[in-house]
Amino acid sequence: MAKHGPNVKYPLILLGLLLAPLSQAATLRCGSSLITSDDHLSEVQSKCGEPVTRQFLGYREVIDYYGGTTQVPIEEWSYGPRNGMYYYLRFEANRLIKIESKRGQ
Repeated sequence: MAKHGPNVKYPLILLGLLLAPLSQAATLRCGSSLITSDDHLSEVQSKCGEPVTRQFLGYREVIDYYGGTTQVPIEEWSYGPRNGMYYYLRFEANRLIKIESKRGQ
């Protein structure tokens, strides 16, 4: 059995640290509830209430499992300010795909 020196561990640790953020889902607290990536927009609205703005951005063409194409709606909702932060939620096909936050002026 070959012995590995201490230098072998460092690339593996570094790789783990680099990949860790990729496995985390975006979340946002709404009152006592949490919303997370892949939540349905009706679930987000029931937990967070009506957004301050609700903007329809258009459609995106996606390819399904069988190779067919379909268009899915894209919306962006905003909430805030909450403690000086604005939150922007992006939905594709009625599913939450991204949560961004920005400090207000």
